[in-house]
Formats: sequence, C-alpha cells, structure tokens
Amino acid sequence: MTDAHARSVRAQVGASAEAYVQSAGHAAGEDLERLLAWGRARGAARVLDIATGGGHTALAFARFTPSVVATDLTLPMLDAARRFIARAGFPGVRFVAADVEALPFREESFGVVTCRVAAHHFRELLPALRQVARVLRRGASFLVEDILGHDDPELAAFIQEVQRRRDPSHVRSFRALEWTAFLRATGLTVMDEAVLEEARDWADWTGRARMSDEAKASLERVVLDAPARCREAFRFELDGERIVSFSDRLLLLRADKD
Repeated sequence: MTDAHARSVRAQVGASAEAYVQSAGHAAGEDLERLLAWGRARGAARVLDIATGGGHTALAFARFTPSVVATDLTLPMLDAARRFIARAGFPGVRFVAADVEALPFREESFGVVTCRVAAHHFRELLPALRQVARVLRRGASFLVEDILGHDDPELAAFIQEVQRRRDPSHVRSFRALEWTAFLRATGLTVMDEAVLEEARDWADWTGRARMSDEAKASLERVVLDAPARCREAFRFELDGERIVSFSDRLLLLRADKD
C-alpha cells in the first residue's frame, strides 16, 4: 500500500475507531452469522482476521476458536478493538498492526483467514489476496465479505461516487466475477457464496464518516439529482428531499486454498 493511500485510510478510519466499535451493523447480522457458520464448519484452531476494524469478527470467532489474531493498518482502530474485545472477556486475542500487502506471518500458519467489509479500502486487491493465500494452510479457507460492485456501468459509477464522497479512502467495490478471477489467480477456489442486502441508516452511515455539513449536503445533492433508476437500484428511501436510508449489496465468499 502506498504511503499516501495508507495515510488516507489512517486519517479516515482511525479517527472513527470508536464509532466503528459502536456500529450495530458491524456488531451482528445475517452476514456475520454466515461467515461464522462457514468458519465453524472448518474447525480451524487458528484464525486471522485482517483489517479487523472494531474487532467484531475477531470477537465472534474467539468465542469458539482457540487462537485468534486480529490485524489492522490503523493503531487507533487496533486499540479500540483491543479494549472492546477485552471488555467482552476475551483478552487472549492477539493484535498486530499490519498492512494487508505485507502480513508479518509465516507461510501456511492459519486455518482460516477472515476479512469483513474492508477490501474496498485496499489500494490493490491482488497483492492482498496473495498474502492471504501465503499465510493460509493448504485446504484452509478465506472467508471474505465486501460491498458488491454492480454489473451495470451507470449504477456502478453512481454508487462509486456516493461511496467515495462519503469516504475518500474507498477505492473500489468489485463484481463477483472479478473476485472469482482474483482469487483463482492466487490459488484460491470459491466453494460457497452468498449475496445479501443490508439497509443503511443515512444519518448513522454519514455520521460515522465524520462528514462536514457541506460535504454531506453535496453528497445528498448527488443522490437526489441522480436518475431515478440509480436510487431505485439501491433502495434509497426519501422523506421529501431528506434521505432516510439505502441498501448495500454485500458479497460473501468462502474460497479454499488449493
């Protein structure tokens, strides 16, 4: 990850660390339950959660996994996750500051690697996936969830602008076919997948990004001025000209190392 992009991620995400810990959408949901079901079925003794954010995925796996390691690029986020998980009664989770493109772990040292709603922040996806494949044991699983890119160019461009205006560290959301191709290129084969929709409360979603009033108003203008089909595709709910909510499409994949 370039220094400039790393600084952007740290500035945007690190300053919102406690907000991510308190986020109800990150703490639970059908998406997390699906990842946990896949993880339980693998029965791994050692799990790595990359880009852990508020630590919710690491905590969920720590409830049934002997050894969990959580990494993040941002120290404030790691500190917030450490406090959160310790309060929950799991002080044994290990925390490591690490760039996803240079994971400081030995080859084939984990039975499961997880990454939940973070890959859209990665400067480049392929180098990160190479690192995931490197640290996974043969036959082990990568459990990943991220915002799903849209196949329709107009809809993809619209939601990309919405995401980038809200969070400048957002890079790109990939389509399912792109994910499959990247994973195959690193020796990982998709074994299971799911697509879920998750409603986002607009005030909470924009508030967590610490948007200024001016930036939020500009973003809302983009949404309101967009073609109706764009708002309909992402289920934007309006109260007059006030945006109430919208829906993210989430792609979940279980990919096993060949």
